[in-house]
Amino acid sequence: MSIVKPFKGLRPPAELVAEVASRPYDVLNSDEARIEAGANEKSLYHIIKPEIDFAPGTDEHDPKVYAKAVENFKKFQEKGWLRQDDKPCYYVYAQTMGDHTQYGFVVAAYVGDYMSGKIKKHELTRKDKEEDRMKHVRVNRANVEPVFFTFPDNDGLAKVLEEVTAKPPVYDFVADDGFGHRFWVVDDDCLISKITELFASIPNLYIADGHHRSAAAALVGDEMAKQNPNHTGAEEYNYFLAVCFPASHLKVMDYNRVVRDLNGLSDAEFLSLLEKNFIVEKKTGIYRPSALHNFSMYLSGSWYSLTAKPGTYTNDPIGVLDVTISSNLILRDILGIVDLRTDKRIDFVGGIRGLEELQRRVDSGEMKMALALYPVTMQQIIDIADSGNIMPPKTTWFEPKLRSGLIIHKLDD
Repeated sequence: MSIVKPFKGLRPPAELVAEVASRPYDVLNSDEARIEAGANEKSLYHIIKPEIDFAPGTDEHDPKVYAKAVENFKKFQEKGWLRQDDKPCYYVYAQTMGDHTQYGFVVAAYVGDYMSGKIKKHELTRKDKEEDRMKHVRVNRANVEPVFFTFPDNDGLAKVLEEVTAKPPVYDFVADDGFGHRFWVVDDDCLISKITELFASIPNLYIADGHHRSAAAALVGDEMAKQNPNHTGAEEYNYFLAVCFPASHLKVMDYNRVVRDLNGLSDAEFLSLLEKNFIVEKKTGIYRPSALHNFSMYLSGSWYSLTAKPGTYTNDPIGVLDVTISSNLILRDILGIVDLRTDKRIDFVGGIRGLEELQRRVDSGEMKMALALYPVTMQQIIDIADSGNIMPPKTTWFEPKLRSGLIIHKLDD
């Protein structure tokens, strides 16, 4: 069973939500956040990227930056830009990108479920990034940004979503990036009990996006429990902020690669080596992968289709992934790129930027070759998490991202 509970959300008044809300802390750098915040003192960037309140170049990990986050968080509450609900509620959050809308439940997820592995992950985390977010949670005593979970579709929860979203939302706005955001408060006691019971029937929740935030939130909660001699298990720090979407609602996009050089090979030599493991076809115009195990490549002004030959990959949950096939047979065996996390010869481009971005980066001379992958499926992600395996780096790209600042979970109440 998955343990979730309602909580007293800290959130902006409806008339301020578009000013307060921001993109997540990790999808833009300090300079970009400074530009996006501009003269808007109500922007959440002042809390989640408080280095923007200092001179450009200030280390975002400087103790004074974390202290500024606390100061700004307090200011937002004192000025009424963030107000706490009177009673514990659940919430429903809908995001719209083009003709795609996904609906998720905003809940307080149980720290114990993360620590025991009932909340399943599919990516490795880095200790330095974990510690940065842990400091942010510690000093603010709050989960300022939510994590992004998914769960296998559930008929009962689907009916609750229909019931809740039939009513007018408390928030309804379109952000600067063109994505729409709507938000409902679930404060009916019967419906709250029903949501809690329905989630209890779901064996596992899965982290879709936000592995570092999930780890940080759960580890700080566990840390606070161990430090409290009067710990009962009912404290708010035993839970952390999550938005849980039915798996069928989510859109996984491609996560593509661009490479700086061909490891000393000529184009002809590189193509010849590819033909050992792939069916290589030259295409006219931009070519998008058509199915699993089919890739598109851009090289010297031309697009190619690459289809992995049978027998060149294994059928286990990791081996069958296109990111594994391309990493092993192209990046490692031909180009000598072994560690995708650290090798400076490779970079990654989220599918939201389109294949035109791959072509642009090669045509500019910055990169030599681009490789586009067919997106992984939600079922592949769940299968890998269930098997206890970890996906290779830079495998999944979810859009739209959760908007930060719609709701915050305080650990003291």
